[in-house]
Parts: sequence; C-alpha cells; structure tokens
Amino acid sequence: MKLSNYFLPLKKEVPKDAEIISHILMIRAGMCQQSTSGIYSWLPFGKEVLDNIERITKNEMNLAGAVEILMPTIQSSEIWKESGRYNDYGKEMLRILDRNKRELLYGPTNEELVTEIFRTHVNSYKELPLNLYHVQWKFRDELRPRFGVMRGREFLMKDAYSFDIDQKQSIDSYNKMFVAYMQLFKKMGLKAIPMKAETGPIGGDMSHEFIIISNTGESEVYYDKNILKFENDLEDIDYKSNLKKIVDAYTSFYAATDEKHDPLKCKVGKNDLVKTKGIEVGHIFHFGQKYSNKMNAHVHDEHGSSVPVFMGSYGVGISRLVGAIIESSHDDKGIIWPKEVAPYFYNLINLNVENEECNILCLRIYEYMLSKNIKVLYDEKNESIGSKLARADLIGLPFQIIVGPRGLKEGLIEIKNRSSNKIEKIKPEELFNFVSLNKN
Repeated sequence: MKLSNYFLPLKKEVPKDAEIISHILMIRAGMCQQSTSGIYSWLPFGKEVLDNIERITKNEMNLAGAVEILMPTIQSSEIWKESGRYNDYGKEMLRILDRNKRELLYGPTNEELVTEIFRTHVNSYKELPLNLYHVQWKFRDELRPRFGVMRGREFLMKDAYSFDIDQKQSIDSYNKMFVAYMQLFKKMGLKAIPMKAETGPIGGDMSHEFIIISNTGESEVYYDKNILKFENDLEDIDYKSNLKKIVDAYTSFYAATDEKHDPLKCKVGKNDLVKTKGIEVGHIFHFGQKYSNKMNAHVHDEHGSSVPVFMGSYGVGISRLVGAIIESSHDDKGIIWPKEVAPYFYNLINLNVENEECNILCLRIYEYMLSKNIKVLYDEKNESIGSKLARADLIGLPFQIIVGPRGLKEGLIEIKNRSSNKIEKIKPEELFNFVSLNKN
C-alpha cells in the first residue's frame, strides 16, 4: 500500500480524554475515532490489527474443533427471562422496544441464544461433543466507559460454547479451550497468565481469566513469579489427546484475581508472590447444566433417557486485545507491533522522493514485495525526513527500510528493527535476501 493512497489520519497532540498510553497511541496513530462515549469507528490501520487478531483467534478455534456460526447482535428478551438472567446485567443491558412493542436487547453475551439454537437442532448424545463459536459485536452500557477500546461500551468478542453429555466430557472441552487460549495468545506474541476467577453473571463452578500484566490494568492480581519462567511447548498440539497435563502444569502455579485470592490458601513465599495489575483479555467458564436445565436443552443418552447437557463458554476480547498489545509493547516514540499482529510487516521509507535513484530503488523494492505477497506500507510522500521517521516510529511496524540519497552514495540502505530500534546498514541487493528470511 502506498501511503499517498492510504487513509492514516495521524494526530500530533495528545487527546484530552485519553488516560492510558494505548488510547493515546491509537488516536495519534489514526487507528480509531470516537463516535460517542465508549463507542469507536475503526479506521483502516486499526481495522488491519483487529482483523489479524480475529484471524489468529479463528484459526485456533478451528484447530481445536470448534465450528463457526454467526449470531445476531439483537436478541429476544424472552430467552433471557427463560434462563433467569434477564436482570443480572442491570442497567448495563441495553433494552429496546420494536415497533410492535416487543422487548429486544443488544446482547452482552450469547449463552441463551446459542442454547436455543442447540436445543432446536440437537437431540442425541451421538452428536456430542459440540463447540459452536462466533465473532460478533457486543454491547454493555458501562457506567463509566474509559481507557478507549479497553473499556468501551461496544466491543468485538469471540465467544465459544461447548455442549457435552456428561461432566467428564465437559471438563475435557474446558481443558481444550484453556490450551487453545494459551496457544492463540502465544501466536499473537503475548504472554498471558491463566488465573482463577469469579464467574459473575455468567455463572458456573469453574472459571479462569487470561491476564496480560500491565500497570494500567484494572484487575488487581496475584501470581507466583515463577509462572513467567514456565514455557510449555504448545507447538503442534493434538487437540484430540488428553490436554489435562498441560492445564495441570499451568494451574500448578498460584495465580488468582483479587476476588479469588485467598491469603490463607496461598502457599507462595513472600519473595515469589507478585501483587500487581493486569488486563483481562480472555475468560472461560464451566457452568455445567445451569442453562440446559432452565432452557430444556436436553438430548437422549445411550439408554434413551432425556438428559440436560453440560455446557461451558469461552470469551476472547478481540477489540480489547488491540489496546492490551499496545500497553505491553510500546516506547516513548510510539507503538511496537509484534510481527504476528502488525498491520504491515515493512515500512518502506523514501527519504527524498525528488531523487531519481531513490525512487527507482524504492519502486523496485515495493513491486518485489507485492509480487511476494508481503505486506508493505510505502511512504512516498513529499515530506521532511523528520516527519517521515517520526511517523514510522509512531505507527510501529516491525521493520523500517530507509532509502536516502546520502546512504545510496555509499551504496547502502538502512533497516531498522522497531522492536530493538537497532539500525543495520546493508547493500540494496542484500535486502531481498533479508526480506526472504523475514517474511510476515
């Protein structure tokens, strides 16, 4: 993409209402624009990141055997009354009357609706286990929306729902999603810590939040610092195998949100116990037959008896992850995108568009990358060197390829690694080998 053809409305000034760095940088880097309190339009640069996070999440859900559907944002109030949860969200739930005075709501989550879908179509244990997921916008009317997309009223979420014949099979499904979450966060370049958590209005007997450690997080958390040293090999996971060993390995370390922290049960020494703040980027729940009992989601078991299924639900904050990644990966110059989620992999910068040699080389590099399907943002605007380099650091793409007349006189161009900010000078002909070794 040529920058002159792109829509990237940068801002020099710090937004007045932005309290945390991710909100500041998302506005300054032209990623989003507030529509109204807690609701944002996603501009091209931000949408690219959002799409990459969604793609990684969907890929892992598919590998884990979940099946994608798409449920609507607007739901009937009747199924929420049937489950007994209609009043659980209080004023956070946006209630609507249609022209026929039927009461609808903008869904904050989808346990009821997916249970209705299940009970309509599935009636035999032979069709289980089943896991249905979708990626859809949710709405919760927060009393005090803040921190940009980190605590907005409208947010993009991946939510999955498992259905099983018995408790054992249901725990197996929970463990599968637990491992899938560790895997997908790792594939985004993140270190997430699974922590015991409260179940809240969703309910259930077991729950884990996946937390990214950050001083700007709203959740107060406690964990054994040794969990950060633990790296379980999650490559090439066989989701058909028993994943309990991996879950047991992670949960053997003490880690709990503030609500679940119990000083009497915590056996971690003072030197190893960390109390800090974190950002919740995922939350999984096992709630057994809570919804299936109330909503008559039954199947026939192997003996022909009608039994309520066991269920769990599993959420990833897709839009929240954009802010969380920035919170964990930035410096005083701007964003530092992990390679896995970067909107573009290379930032090709022509320092002097009036120089024929610079133009010829940059165009050659640009066309080569397009031919190899490598995502590149080509800055060929006629602006000052300072503004070009400042913009490149602000938007934070993994590599900057800097081409200028001074360097070309020496037969060299520069490659800057945005993560380390180290600059390497190489011959132009060496660039193509570098690119082949560092593809997105």
